[in-house]
Amino acid sequence: MAEALQKVVEEDRQGEAYAPFAADPNIFNKKFYIESYGCQMNFSDSEIVASILHNEGYGATRNYEDADLVLLNTCSIREKAEVTVRNRLQAFKKVKDQNPGLLIGVLGCMAERLKAKFLEEEKLVDIVVGPDAYRSLPSLISEAGGGQKSVNVLLSRDETYADISPVRLDSNGVTAFVSIMRGCNNMCTFCVVPFTRGRERSRDAESIVAECKDLFDRGFKEVTLLGQNVDSYYFTPSFADGHQPDSVNFAQLLERVALISPLLRIRFSTSHPKDITDDVLHTMARYNNICKYIHLPVQSGNTRILQLMNRTYTREWYLNKVKRIREIMPDCGISSDVISGFCTETEEEHQDTLSIMELSKYDMSYMFSYSERPGTLAARRYTDDVPEDVKKRRLIEIIDLQNALSRESYRNDIGKTFEVLIEGNSKKSDKDWCGRNSQNKMVVFAKGEVPLSKGDYVQVHITSATSATLMGHMV
Repeated sequence: MAEALQKVVEEDRQGEAYAPFAADPNIFNKKFYIESYGCQMNFSDSEIVASILHNEGYGATRNYEDADLVLLNTCSIREKAEVTVRNRLQAFKKVKDQNPGLLIGVLGCMAERLKAKFLEEEKLVDIVVGPDAYRSLPSLISEAGGGQKSVNVLLSRDETYADISPVRLDSNGVTAFVSIMRGCNNMCTFCVVPFTRGRERSRDAESIVAECKDLFDRGFKEVTLLGQNVDSYYFTPSFADGHQPDSVNFAQLLERVALISPLLRIRFSTSHPKDITDDVLHTMARYNNICKYIHLPVQSGNTRILQLMNRTYTREWYLNKVKRIREIMPDCGISSDVISGFCTETEEEHQDTLSIMELSKYDMSYMFSYSERPGTLAARRYTDDVPEDVKKRRLIEIIDLQNALSRESYRNDIGKTFEVLIEGNSKKSDKDWCGRNSQNKMVVFAKGEVPLSKGDYVQVHITSATSATLMGHMV
């Protein structure tokens, strides 16, 4: 069972194809197909790309064999994602052999590091575009259409795409992502993000609030504010009429979005333990429509390993942060990221990771064995010396423990009543609704005789639970 869950975790949201609307030939004379891999930020970026392509006359298709343009929005966090992307490009190349006019492009985090291989060595793609260069897509497509390989992987110090209205891809009409910042300054030694997405910069607060309000006016009931480290959000407006407007931090931004309407739920991801403040926690507690859920990656439970990872906090500091969250919001759900087998990790240090999981009582976690990524600080400084079989065994122990913690967390909710935002039909039966509670737990319940629809709020009494789903009935 542990290996099965490991596969599910490792493939989380990998390779989803997006089609925001049918490619109506009366409106769009070209079709594009896009697949996204990795984090929520990549999926949000795909919505920006879709908007740019929409303005260029491209409609979406769910079938890449029908497309004029095929794009892969890539992730470099784990080696598995890179292998998957290369396999997909090989499949697209076979279609291109039959249709030479088809253009294939790679976007996102793999663009800079693997551009030479994709373009020249393996001749798999026509276009390579980095995360800060999506505005150049129209010109790159034009160049590639003329037979020239096109590349733009330049990083920017100010690009936030604040003025682009994303096309909501494959949207359920209820939930949406809103990017509030780009890049990262933290330089965790295992992570490629600072090198692939550049330095941290925050988006104009007014544009964020305006986008969230527009989503609510269009019927969306939940927004997730996205950033590599949302708690370090800090926007300083430029001078206007000789007066310097007030800067906006993350707690203030949360409050502004919450005030749009009590019927608009707010989530956010991801938090860095060193940056989440009491102001943020008190703001969450003050507004019912800010969800009581925090994704708080720990990575390791051992202070020495955390220092090698450059996480800038200790085991004790992290546990105190978890304690503070639960002091201010006793009902807050907490999830985490955990890495097994980082460089030089000993068996005792692995046990520290298991114990911090038990003490933190995570509702769920994303769990991985360490995968050395070229170009990271860890690859330059340390030897990847933990044997693969040891990494795998430790990961299985982490997964087994998290399974037990999740079962306990979900069973503890039996007998409670939660407000649930209906997202749609249950995957198993169209006779049931499904939606999430404030703590980000999926809830399934019978439709019954009450006339409800997606986007409605309903009170659900929990009667049973698995380790990943709550079941109940409306009250």
